[in-house]
Amino acid sequence: MSSASSSVRRIAATVLAAGAVVGAAALPASAADGDRHQQRHPRVEISRVQADSPGRDDRSNRSLNNEWVEITNTTRDGINLRGWTLRDREGNRYRFDNVRIGARATIRIHTGNGRDTRTDLFQDRRNYVWDNGSDTATLRDDRGRTVDTETWGRRR
Repeated sequence: MSSASSSVRRIAATVLAAGAVVGAAALPASAADGDRHQQRHPRVEISRVQADSPGRDDRSNRSLNNEWVEITNTTRDGINLRGWTLRDREGNRYRFDNVRIGARATIRIHTGNGRDTRTDLFQDRRNYVWDNGSDTATLRDDRGRTVDTETWGRRR
């Protein structure tokens, strides 16, 4: 019986060793998956877009300001957006001046004219920026790196 129990111990040791090797090999893969997951969830993101201003598109300031993009800081720290840009697919660009977005805060960037506040910024445009049917909003940092994009509708 001692040879049987010694065989069982050897088999158990082999199985445990094989499990450790497989687990160690899988660890770097799962760590890499975690990194990719974090990259899909930026620290600052485009959280909502209202491309189609409610009501008639009459280019009134009220209608223009009902077209907007919301940017959310998902971190616990405030972030200065100086030099960051928000663009549409046609290349219309809004450049953030000395704008600080608080921790876990959201700011709304309106198309029309208005007075900037901590929660609302205005592009001071007289024409619509965002295509109602389909467009892409792209947020880039001060180094020109894409931070987030939001696409809606079908591309023509």
